Order: sequence, then C-alpha cells, then structure tokens
Amino acid sequence: MHFSVSLTISGLGIERSDRDLCRDLSFSVQAGEAIRILGENGAGKSSLLKVVAGVMSVQEGQIFFADQDVTLDRRLLQQTMIYIGHSTGLKERLSVAENIAFYSPHAPLDQVDQALRQLGLFHLQDVLVKSLSAGQARRVALARLWFTNASLWLLDEPFAALDASGVAMLEAHIQQHLSRGGMVLLTTHQAPCSLSVRELALVP
Repeated sequence: MHFSVSLTISGLGIERSDRDLCRDLSFSVQAGEAIRILGENGAGKSSLLKVVAGVMSVQEGQIFFADQDVTLDRRLLQQTMIYIGHSTGLKERLSVAENIAFYSPHAPLDQVDQALRQLGLFHLQDVLVKSLSAGQARRVALARLWFTNASLWLLDEPFAALDASGVAMLEAHIQQHLSRGGMVLLTTHQAPCSLSVRELALVP
C-alpha cells in the first residue's frame, strides 16, 4: 500500500487548564515525512498529538487532511491514523497474544507470528501483560504499528523503555512506513539514530 495524502495545521491554538500552550502554530506534514516535536516538559508536545488525534478539542485554528477541513469532524482523519500515547493502554490481565487480538482482531495469524518474532515477543505471547517489564510492554503496545493500514502515525515517546535493539527495530519499521508515503508525528527526548526527521520546536 502506498499513501499520498498530507496533513496541514493552520493557526492552531492549544489550551490546557486555562493555560496557553501555543498560539498560531502552523506546519504541514507531507507524504513520506516524519516530524519530531521538541519542547520542554509541559510545552504541549503530547497535547498537540492529542489535538490532531481528536482526543482534545481545537481552541483556534484549522486542521486539514487530504485537502479537507477536519477541524470540527475528525472522522475522516481517524479512519486512517493510529495514535499511541505515552501510556501503553494495554489490558494488564490479558496475555500478549490476547492484547494483540483485542487491538488488531483482523490481523492474519502468520503476520502476528512474524511480528512477534521481530519484536522479540514470540516466547512471551501467553504471558500476562502485568508480568512484563516496561520495555516488553512498550513493544506489545507498538505491535499495533505492524498491523495497521493507517497513513498517519501519532507516536508519543515511542522509544521510551526500549533497549538499543528495540529502538533500531522501531526506527526501521517507521522508515518502512515512510517509504510507502506514510506520515509520522512523534515526540521523543531521544534523537533518532538512523531515522531522518524534520524538527518542530514548541516554544511557550
């Protein structure tokens, strides 16, 4: 699958707890591009992802996706995006395999097995998530990226708790997505090693 859509943010304003996080923020993400959002703690990096995802409402400005205004109705965008927040969002009382089945019920079993092997989780598929380490749980959460057809990936601190091999594996998978025309918006305090990204700084 190859993607050819774009995302444009125009004059965006974000508030949280009656505090302005940003005003008049404008940028665009083109097919095949990754943007790394920078800023101090509390600058609004996570909030920006939530606004794009539709988890938070837009205070001012507009959001365009595939040349359509989706500011007030994010359904078109949500049909072709995946958002993985800072929290893993996993079901702790379910196993690794059960979590993947819950989030990706239509994923072919052979693809699930292949992804679990790539992620180093195959031998843990029957283990309850509550028994995993933080790094292992992060890999389970990120497994959704192996089974999605979404063009836009919104990733909040995706490298958190991953070891060097996990970081390299995820960067390679993101690069594969970009090579198909996909788009990525991510926050990370860890500069990617092999991934080419454009940086966007949020300044209070």
